Amino acid sequence: MHPGEQVIIVAENGHRTRVTAASGAAQQILNRPTGSEIDVDPMWLRSNVSTSRGDISQFGPNAPGYTWVDADAIAPMQPFPGITVKLLWEGDNGAKAVITEIEPGTVWGKEDHHSPGPEEVYVISGVLNDGVNDYPAGTFLHAPAGSWHIPQSTQGCSLFLFYPEG
Repeated sequence: MHPGEQVIIVAENGHRTRVTAASGAAQQILNRPTGSEIDVDPMWLRSNVSTSRGDISQFGPNAPGYTWVDADAIAPMQPFPGITVKLLWEGDNGAKAVITEIEPGTVWGKEDHHSPGPEEVYVISGVLNDGVNDYPAGTFLHAPAGSWHIPQSTQGCSLFLFYPEG
């Protein structure tokens, strides 16, 4: 296994995950040479990842509900012209994680009310405007339940949004 090489790890329970080797030393944790699928040595997991109290069935992708998705593989929805939304995850309680793209010069088509819970926003790139203030890349916003704004962007922006209560 070479630095930067990607492989699929198969855990004891059959769950699979893709990892990227950080160094050639990663070969030490494998039972057999690099291939399309490799097995992680359970002893390595127990001694290097889990604590003495840790349950290996709860480690990373072994844990029930552990989910991952390739955002580029998700078809975007377009709630308004110039705005796309990709639903990354939705929980049983309605919680959601999404990526929203706002094209330059675009304004959300109506008031954006936050109900039943808050909206958490991280500006990945560009500049978001909430109808009052500009928020550049790297900004985190918490919009409490019951608040509202009108998202827009003169130069365009990419946002990660989380709705903990739907």
